[in-house]
Order: sequence, then structure tokens, then C-alpha cells
Amino acid sequence: MSKYVVAIEQGTTSTRCVIFDHNGRVISSAEKEHRQIYLHAGRVEHRPLEIWKNTEAVIRSALAQANIQRGDSGAVGVATQRETTIVWDRRTGQPYGNAIVWQDARNKNICDDLASSGGRDRFRSQVGLPLATYFSGPKIKWILGNVPGVRIAAERDEAVFGNVDTWEIWWLTGGPKGGAHVTDVTNASRTMLMNLKTLDWDDELLRIFDIPRQMLPRIVPSSDPQTWGATSRNGPFGDCIPVCGDLGDQQASLVGQACFGVGEVKNTYSTGCFMLLNTGTEPVHSKSGLLTTVAYKFGSQPAVYALEGAIAMTGALVRWLRDNLGIINSAPEIERLALSVKDNGGIYFVPPISDFYAPYWGSDARCMISGITGDVNKGHIARAVLEAIAYQTRKVLETMEKDAQIEIETLKVDGAMVHNDLLMQFQTDILGLPLVRPKISEMAALGAAYAAGLATGFWSAWNPDCSSNDLPANLWTDKFWYPQIGAAIREDLYQSWLIAIETAPNRSM
Repeated sequence: MSKYVVAIEQGTTSTRCVIFDHNGRVISSAEKEHRQIYLHAGRVEHRPLEIWKNTEAVIRSALAQANIQRGDSGAVGVATQRETTIVWDRRTGQPYGNAIVWQDARNKNICDDLASSGGRDRFRSQVGLPLATYFSGPKIKWILGNVPGVRIAAERDEAVFGNVDTWEIWWLTGGPKGGAHVTDVTNASRTMLMNLKTLDWDDELLRIFDIPRQMLPRIVPSSDPQTWGATSRNGPFGDCIPVCGDLGDQQASLVGQACFGVGEVKNTYSTGCFMLLNTGTEPVHSKSGLLTTVAYKFGSQPAVYALEGAIAMTGALVRWLRDNLGIINSAPEIERLALSVKDNGGIYFVPPISDFYAPYWGSDARCMISGITGDVNKGHIARAVLEAIAYQTRKVLETMEKDAQIEIETLKVDGAMVHNDLLMQFQTDILGLPLVRPKISEMAALGAAYAAGLATGFWSAWNPDCSSNDLPANLWTDKFWYPQIGAAIREDLYQSWLIAIETAPNRSM
């Protein structure tokens, strides 16, 4: 029997390979960053072939660290950044241009034109999403209309589309030599092209977006016993290993956090902030600007859905302080700087973003710092930035409770920023709820490993009520945070931030 499951976590800034044993322990891991290409405001790109080369490199490194032999690895799962859009030549693997990253807003005019008849929510009943630059469908339409030769190649069945999961799986399973052109339901649900009920591409939307169906990947379960292919012996694994787990990174984190019950919720603090609430086997359509998305689908079992609130900039705000303003020299410095003052000095921060995501979904938000006096210093600014992350999270959580008619009792947290104790304490204070952080930090990778391991029998069959499975007890709790301020102070702080955000300039509501 195989000893390990391999997870590939391909995120916005880096690619990791993490190897887990049957107890859910990390045996080895390797990570490599890729370049962020900022052309100008609202345009962000990645180099697809750089991402694939980095994937090969981290796989080889992680396998070498663990001294894994042929036959030791039983399955491969992937968890990837979502919405980031790649179109390439299926005959050669050569991209028709750089990947258009989820943050990119070059397709704003397309979204505005489509919203001019029917509004931003004209497709919500089919796809659970508002018309926004965030999603893949409008990005594909932009590529077809603006990159020379792509439309003709797509109509000839030469140009194919994939989010990053499709790109990675295609190369893992052979690339131009018969690679599997697939995507799972979670990633497909982020394109604006998949019908949430049928779990298939929606012909009406393909017609409206003018996207040839043949360029789209086949939609498969997140965990699929009918494996889509195997790694090549000539590839980084040097062995034929089934590739059978695929989840968007935030859904993978939900699975890794074992949020299998209706009402369980997790929040990931990374480049952006992503909160997902398990709503069960029927989609809950938001009336308040949240996203309805597929949480996971295991084999032939019904799909499970989620409500999601996406915040565009959280960890990216820290990099903004470092790279654009020079207030800090490294990301960890923000906590020390924020602790140099006792409070925010009366200032409130509205993030500088190209899209103000859930629940506002405006495309013209601008940065604003309100309440500045002569006594304010960079410590207050650092603290206000961290607090803005917590305020946005509360806004999303409150909206989720309203839409799902569920009272959330505990928030599970993960991501790089959960090791910032000041942020986590303020978050629990402003929510009035306990927060729990697991000891394992690789939640998205663990979720991808679960998906692959369940498909191959590495872990036993999963049941919706979790009554019989041998998924490891991975959530060895590392730390709890509990509120330490009173309700009156909590509400005063939060209402002051809401006033600030309502007066932010040039924001579309």
C-alpha cells in the first residue's frame, strides 16, 4: 500500500508541493515564488510556463527531501488559485499570452456592457455570481476579442481555456501528449459559465459571452475515483501516479478545515481574505452581494454548496505598506509597529483596491484614511490597516448569517496572517466570536490531499455526516482567541469604520 499523498498548492504568489502521510502529518514540503507582473492599475498577470516550471521544481524538491521511492506515493491532488485565466495551444502547450490574474480588472467594460441590460445580478440565478471583473468568463471574452488569432484557433479546437487547476493537471498528465483537459466543479463554479444546478456549462451563457464550448475543459468531481490520468514517468514524479483530486484553493481550505457540516465556516487570511460557509446540498442565493459557489463534490455524492465572501486585499495591504509606502521593511514588522501604539489614534482605513469585493462589488473604490490629526504616526496607520481587515471580515460574516439564516458560533481561521496575534485578537474582539487556529498551516494543501486520498482509498469513503471515515484528526488545535472587549466598545469601533467606508470617494455600490 502507498504511504503518502502528494498535494500541489498553486497560489497567487507561489507554488508549493506538500507530502502527507496517512495521519495527515507533513512529511516534506517545498515552495517557490513566481513573478507578479503589474502592468498598470487594474492589470495583473502571471507567466503560465513559469508556474509550471516552478511546479516541477517543487515536486522534485519535496520528493527528494522525503527520500520517497517509486510506489510510495498513492495519489496527487491540486489546490489552485481560482479565476486566473489561461488560454493555450493544445498542440504545443504554448500560452497565447500571460495568465490574467483574478485581481485583474481589464474586462470592466465587458462587465458594464453585460450589466447594462439586466443589471449586475442578471446571471445570479444560474451561476450564483454577480457580473464582476473577478471571474473567468469575462476574462475569456476579453482574450477572444483582444488577443490576435485566439478566436480563430478556438473555433478550430486548437486554443483551449483553463483556470490554473486545468493548466496544472493538463501538464501533470502529459500536456501536449494526451494531457487531461478537465476542471472540477469548484473551479468551474468561478467562471460565470457553469450552471449551479446542472453542474455543466450553460449554453445560454456561452452564447451571451460568445465563447466556443469546445475550448472549455470537461467538468469533473473534486474527488474522483475515475481518475483523469496519471503522471508521466518522464515528469517530475518519475512514476505513474493517479491525479484525482482538484479543488479551488479556498474550497480546499474548507475541506482541510473539515467544515463538512451545514453552518461551519472558515476564513483564510492570505493575499485576499476568503470566508466560506457550508450551506449543504442546495445552493443558497445571496440577496446581499455574497457569492454562491460549489464547496466540493466527492465522487457520485451530491455537490455541497457554500456562500463565500471575498475581500480583495488583506495580506496584499501589508505588502502595499512595505513596497509602496515603505512604512515597513518586511511583513512581520507590521505587528510590532502596530503594537507600538495603544490604539488606532482615531483613524480608519479604507483599502486601496480595484474591486471592493463582498458585499459591495464596486470597481472604483479608492483608498481613504479618515480621522488623521497631527498626533497620528506610522504605528497608527499600521494598526488601522490590520483593523480594516477585521472590519471587512465582520461585514462579510454578518451578511452570511443574514443570507443563510444561520447563527455562526465559531470561526476557523487559516492562512499566513493568522500568526499575527494582534490581528487575530482584534478580529475576535470585533466579531464577538471565538476564533480557532489549527496546528497544521497547510489547509488548502491538506484539502487537496484529502480529495485525492479519498478517491483512491488511501483514506476510507467519506460520508456526509462524517460518521465513518478515517480522515486524520488533523485539527490539533494550536490556539483559541476569545473576545476581550465589551459590546458597546465593539459596536462603536465598527460603526465608525462603516461611516468611513460609506464616505470613500468614487466607489460604485
